[in-house]
Amino acid sequence: MFKRNNKKEGIDRRKLEHIEISITKDVESEESNGFEDIILIHRALPQIDFNEIDVKTVFLGREISMPIVIAGMTGGHKKAKEINKNLAIAAEKLNIPLGVGSQRAALEKKELEDTFSVVRDYAPNAFVIANIGIVQFCVEYTVEHAEMAVEMIGADAIALHLNPLQEILQEEGDRNFSCCLDAIREIKKSLNVPVIVKETGAGISLEDAVLIEKAGADAIDVGGLGGTNFAKIEFYRNNNEKAKLFFNWGIKTAISLIECLSSTNIPIIATGGIRNGLEVAKSIALGAIACGIALPFLKKAVISSQEVLKEAKKIEEELKMAMFLTGSKNIEELKKVNVIIKGFVKEWLDARGIEISSFARRR
Repeated sequence: MFKRNNKKEGIDRRKLEHIEISITKDVESEESNGFEDIILIHRALPQIDFNEIDVKTVFLGREISMPIVIAGMTGGHKKAKEINKNLAIAAEKLNIPLGVGSQRAALEKKELEDTFSVVRDYAPNAFVIANIGIVQFCVEYTVEHAEMAVEMIGADAIALHLNPLQEILQEEGDRNFSCCLDAIREIKKSLNVPVIVKETGAGISLEDAVLIEKAGADAIDVGGLGGTNFAKIEFYRNNNEKAKLFFNWGIKTAISLIECLSSTNIPIIATGGIRNGLEVAKSIALGAIACGIALPFLKKAVISSQEVLKEAKKIEEELKMAMFLTGSKNIEELKKVNVIIKGFVKEWLDARGIEISSFARRR
């Protein structure tokens, strides 16, 4: 179904392939996201009423109903329009942020704009995040393209995504990442919405987090190893044997989150294989402002907006259960619970010289 020839195919076709492969193939990383090594301390005397737990929080200046972001994942093909519509309906009803997939296709083919703008049609009040690959600014894009992406969907923020692993494995990939920091600086100066810099499945190191913050970004989305794996997706698309070599490439989400938190003072979003409310609770306890979730919502959005709502409500209930068991009646209290870090995650952080003992002695 995904056999390709050597000719460069249209970007809209590539977007469709990404959707089809993600839904029908095993695209999740063979490596975990690392949250099995993050342990929340159980409180046998939680001293709170479960029914009074409040999961509202603030996301980049906007109050949202829970610390969950429907991560940017699709658009750019007519078949993606219905998916984005269903995601938007759910985001509006839930009052949670919604990201779109890379808008490059619509910037280059105006007839594809509605596959993205549909999110604002059905989510007039939700926090919506535009999305462009930062590598494009090293190839041909200017600040005006970022402005058009924001305007296209009436975005409240823009995500500049980093995807060197995906690009290096694509037959048609762009490989000049030499101007990324300059692009962040220029876009931040020109736009009047927050700028989020995000990875797409291989994580962000503390070294890069420092550079991103200095360049002026308002937030980082770690996009760590442990979820949807673009090396696998590109293997299915191109039957590229070299992609197999990089199936486990990257920094686990839990590790990337702690590295970024330890080295910057800007908000950090945890994305990468987050599949349940317990992992959301662990992320928030470590210091994330929210968790991005993509693949579970994509699979539900293919069916209906109601299925997306059900999935989000399930995750919310699991988050509240974890909060109850740690004695946290709200998100601010969850951020102060004691956390144990063990196993591979601890070994990595010890090797990197990141102090973790304070997580276990907060209150």
